[in-house]
Amino acid sequence: MAYELANCGLEVEQEKAYPVIYDEIKFDCGYRVDIIVNKKVIIELKVVEDFTIEHTAQCLTYMRLSDCKLGLLLNFYKRSLKEGIKKLII
Repeated sequence: MAYELANCGLEVEQEKAYPVIYDEIKFDCGYRVDIIVNKKVIIELKVVEDFTIEHTAQCLTYMRLSDCKLGLLLNFYKRSLKEGIKKLII
């Protein structure tokens, strides 16, 4: 997926790490985002029967950490991508 997005001329970052900071203590690599496109869109890839509230919370957390306003949860377990996509906007 990252290859195809980059091949379309988009800026793609894979497995981008974001630290967790607690009480002035920095924990490196607290979170790792699957794909960020043009520093604006988070894409989280899953292979699950159905999305859970935890998947949504994970993507929303990544969106807040990265200042991205749009997030996509993609589930490759479903028959078609149309059935396995969830768009999140903050």
